[in-house]
Amino acid sequence: MARKERPLEGEDGPLRRFAAALRRLRHEAGSPPYRELASRAHYSVATLSGAASGRRLPSLDVTLSYVRACGGDVREWEGRWHAVAAQLAAAEAPEPEEEAGESGTHGTPYVGLAAFRTEDAGLFFGRERLVEDLLASLARQRVVALVGASGAGKSSLLHAGLLPRLSAQSPPTAVHVLTPGPHPLDRVRHALDAHAADGGELVLIVDQFEEVFTVCADPGERAGCIDALVAQARRPASRCRVVLGLRADFYGHCTRYAALVEVLREAQVLVGSMSAAELRRAVVEPARRAGLTVEGALQATLVAHAHGQVGALPLLSHALLETWRRRRGAALTLDGFHAAGGFEGALAQSAETLHTSLSARQQRLAQQIFVHLIALGEGTEDTKRPVAREELNQDADTATVLARAARLRLLTLDDGRVELTHEALIRAWPRLRGWLTDDRERLRLHRRLTDAARAWEALGRDPGALYRGTRLDLARDLAATRTTGLTAAERAFLEASTAAEAAAGNAARRRARRLRTLVGLLAALVVVAGAATTHAVRAEDEVTRQRNDAVAQNLADSATDLANTEPGLAVQLGLTAYRLAPTTKTRDSLASTLMTAAPAHAKEVLALAYRPDGGQLATASGDHTARLWRMHGTDAPVAEATLAGHGDDVRCAAYRPDGRALATGAADGSVRLWDTADPSRPALLASLTGQGGDVRSLAYGPDGRTLAISGADGSVGLWDVADAARPALLARLAGHRDAVRSVAFSPDGRTLASAGEDRTVRLTDVADPRRPEPLGVLEGHDIAVFSVAFAPDGHTLAAASGGRTSIRLWNVTDPRRPAPLAVLAGHTDVVGSVVFSPDGRTLASASDDRTVRVWSVARPAHPGLMTTLTGHLTAVSSVAFSPDGAVLASGGFDGTVRLAGTDEARVIAGACAHTGARITRAQWAAHLPYVDYSPPCSGMEQGSAGASGR
Repeated sequence: MARKERPLEGEDGPLRRFAAALRRLRHEAGSPPYRELASRAHYSVATLSGAASGRRLPSLDVTLSYVRACGGDVREWEGRWHAVAAQLAAAEAPEPEEEAGESGTHGTPYVGLAAFRTEDAGLFFGRERLVEDLLASLARQRVVALVGASGAGKSSLLHAGLLPRLSAQSPPTAVHVLTPGPHPLDRVRHALDAHAADGGELVLIVDQFEEVFTVCADPGERAGCIDALVAQARRPASRCRVVLGLRADFYGHCTRYAALVEVLREAQVLVGSMSAAELRRAVVEPARRAGLTVEGALQATLVAHAHGQVGALPLLSHALLETWRRRRGAALTLDGFHAAGGFEGALAQSAETLHTSLSARQQRLAQQIFVHLIALGEGTEDTKRPVAREELNQDADTATVLARAARLRLLTLDDGRVELTHEALIRAWPRLRGWLTDDRERLRLHRRLTDAARAWEALGRDPGALYRGTRLDLARDLAATRTTGLTAAERAFLEASTAAEAAAGNAARRRARRLRTLVGLLAALVVVAGAATTHAVRAEDEVTRQRNDAVAQNLADSATDLANTEPGLAVQLGLTAYRLAPTTKTRDSLASTLMTAAPAHAKEVLALAYRPDGGQLATASGDHTARLWRMHGTDAPVAEATLAGHGDDVRCAAYRPDGRALATGAADGSVRLWDTADPSRPALLASLTGQGGDVRSLAYGPDGRTLAISGADGSVGLWDVADAARPALLARLAGHRDAVRSVAFSPDGRTLASAGEDRTVRLTDVADPRRPEPLGVLEGHDIAVFSVAFAPDGHTLAAASGGRTSIRLWNVTDPRRPAPLAVLAGHTDVVGSVVFSPDGRTLASASDDRTVRVWSVARPAHPGLMTTLTGHLTAVSSVAFSPDGAVLASGGFDGTVRLAGTDEARVIAGACAHTGARITRAQWAAHLPYVDYSPPCSGMEQGSAGASGR
């Protein structure tokens, strides 16, 4: 019989009522014992009974498991849980005005919807690499454009990334930051005049440069502002540099100005989506600085939501702020995140909280205010539109709406201006989108009336600026609608226009005379326009090419991010990017999406080796096994056998040159020799011990009679394996002062190279393996050397390490006097494996930076990077060419083996054979909103997949 539960204690409230409802649900299910519920729900008895105790709100997962075990409606209870969580959060969370006024000053680690400011630099993480790129571009060029989508973090990058770095320089660089506003030329002149008085070096940062096109209504002032900026930066002996923060969808607007075309051609830094590692830093580091922790499940959820979403950073920051307000002690939890409304719902929930707190009249004012603060896009997304405070009504209800919206960080009230804190609010708040959609044309008319009223005031109420004719009729109709609330300035302008129309009886005749004059002038301008058209077309073509480059770079990043979850879509995005702009980056991204990925082991793949005939691949793993796979080009490997028996990680594997035997070495110090003549039934031939600790590498000599084994004891053992069943130690090489990580025989078998953690490579004469003789020592690496490989001609040796000398090439034609040839730079972490192609013209390298790079080494003294493959999710441990050189295999710490075809032209030509269904219009719009729908593949090419060998 089930034990009776304790009565619920405490005052009546949402938590007590929630617990009582859970108990009723259990009673309706027949009051099963908690032990039985535990077996159904897969949670402990204590956890489930605690869920219905009323002492605290259980997690969402526990609640839903309890409900499923009792046969309840999961969807209904999920809604109940969110409602209770929101009630508890509202009761416990501090009012926003009680928080620190400055982010981070009193422990608030996230800035919410607002952009990071300079004083928030201590909370700004994840964009370190991009800040370095921006600084480097600014050092080379006097005008730099920072281009990115709305929500990509451009303003934060400028204020919290670039500004502190410039201020920290010695001597500090003078910096002036401005946004264009309605009169950008005046602001630019003011900044330049102040600099002229000082005379020092100046960096002028123009944030939200798109306001030149959206807020400034005067084309002449717009052009003057652009010319002034570029001319000041480019004049001889100028000490002014300019940084423009530009929204990507306004890139095309810049094509109308020749000066900007020149700027964008020479220097632009693209702001794309953040990598998973960068997102994790942005989430975790601010909390850590404030003495808080972020629950692992919450980290994973936030990164999953934001990864690959270029405009998601404001939503991420706002969700973090709302989760922080609902934190549990010093921990930010997944339950708090769900209670805040989730990733996209948190912002909408905050906005709805504002709306429901207002009276009916205040709600109508809120609609007018928020709509008034948005510039409607013409072929672009809608943008925020800052306005002067006096442009809005001055009554108490308006002040209440503004104050409450600012308290929730939906609006920013600063320096006499009112604006949306971020354009993400337009996308994330359904009610606001509805207001903008309901009567878009009426909103455009109202916006034109606002701009006209402002211009009339700026011109001293010049009668020439008033409305007349059709525009006046439309404005009067607009004012008659109940939903349109005009400001005092707009009403005054409309009244003055009406009065002027009544007094202007001869206006039509004056306009006719002016028209005849203009016709004559236009005729004279036709000749000039013809000449200008040719130049404009060329400029348009150039900027279109640059726009395509920018779109293609971002699209290539998206394709790489999707390669592991939606490979067919990733290939189509990669192919589209390559066709838009066939650059090195887009080609590499496409090649990466076309790699065949095959799960090989439950743990990391530490080494791999092709059988000399190319028909089999051996993989060694941290799961204590090696596996044999049947291979056919880049087709997915087929498992043939598993080699067990090692007591620790299997770190290395090597085939005998005849392919009939395989050696494997492990961290337990054992080496096993296997008969692989029958690949489906490999047999153990012998087991070697005595190497002295962890075995790190092994290699067969070209004749197959000698096996070199290295390990953690710093020695290399040479074994006679002519009779594989009876191996015998021939000699042991000393000289390294630390573990030996890699060994390799020269093609003629006379020289052995060994690489050690003592930062050296040693060359040894092993023509007589019983009496080895030291030859030369290769030095110059910054850290341990992890891998060595001889070129097929035996004249070149590659050594892999890390730091500034991650890969070195050596001329070892005379092994007693090795000479350095070149350093291959590019990897950003240690390089663990290098291998030459069978023809010796290329070198492949695998790195902890999660990339595989392919280098041209046809001229070893002048190597060059050919391809960077980015398919692996984790560090890449090993790399190998197939014996015919047609396939490059790599193994990673994610437990997978990836196969890439080396004939890139053939691989790209057959890309559509691997895409599956054709990209839909919805998918296209999500990734290429400003490019016409043009699928790169028909979706019918799969039948030819075999021809490509993938």
